[in-house]
Amino acid sequence: MIIGMMFGLEYNEALVLYGASLLGAAAGVIGCFAVLRGRALTGDALAHAALPGLCVAFLWYGALSMPALLAGAAVSGVLGIGVITALRRWTRIKEDAAIAIVLSVFTGAGVVLLSVIQNQRASGQAGLQGFIFGSTASMNFQDVMLITGLALVALMVVTAAFKEFKLVSFDAAFARAQGWPAFAIDFTLMLLIVVAIVIGLPAAGVLLMAALLVVPGAAARFWTDRLHVMLILAGLFGAAAGLTGAGVTITIAIPTGPVIILAAATIFVISMLFAPRRGLIARQREDRQLRQRLTLPNVVTGES
Repeated sequence: MIIGMMFGLEYNEALVLYGASLLGAAAGVIGCFAVLRGRALTGDALAHAALPGLCVAFLWYGALSMPALLAGAAVSGVLGIGVITALRRWTRIKEDAAIAIVLSVFTGAGVVLLSVIQNQRASGQAGLQGFIFGSTASMNFQDVMLITGLALVALMVVTAAFKEFKLVSFDAAFARAQGWPAFAIDFTLMLLIVVAIVIGLPAAGVLLMAALLVVPGAAARFWTDRLHVMLILAGLFGAAAGLTGAGVTITIAIPTGPVIILAAATIFVISMLFAPRRGLIARQREDRQLRQRLTLPNVVTGES
């Protein structure tokens, strides 16, 4: 915030930039495990599952309160985890079908509840729309401090359980064979995804939060094979996307979420093209050099 004010920004504008960058950083770090674990669609389902929780919290509290709305989104997201886990474990329904069921049913419930709120013409409901497409303009100091606390707790859990998360993310079957509580570790990862979604809702919104969770991690994957480096890069990419989205919406009155996702998508495209080892340009250059080495003996000996 101090840095933002040094560049001539007002206090509220610097606060918004700080909050959006922190949201992006936390989502990027946690999203790495969703990418490695193949849980991108799960993140999408849980983001949509937060919608009815937001609406119920608004109806219960009767006003637009960030703590109440985030608590409602968290409860709804955890319920979504429970439904996916129960369907996958105790029925013959496969995981992709369970994810589709949760995504569609919870989204339908959220749309119905939004209609109820609109028909009631409740005061403050216009601000609720910001949680659909993302809007950081209404964040105050208390909101940013709440988000900061949640983000720090999530990052501390990632740091403390880094080894366990790494093992389950790369080889859950081996973890189970070695006696590790793979199911509990995996469930904890799912809870962290819910936390990332909850703290990212004010910036990216329900509809686009899954992209902020996945895209920075996917972009970071092009640059390194080491998990701790990937986490750092994903955090930086997410922070840059959040900072860019909030900065643009400070000057232009448009929803924050789409701008953040477009910024993250730009980082992803740059990574996909120009990463030194895994980028498309580098791989094409390596393929061309390999073909040249394979054809060189034929040129020297005169064989065809």
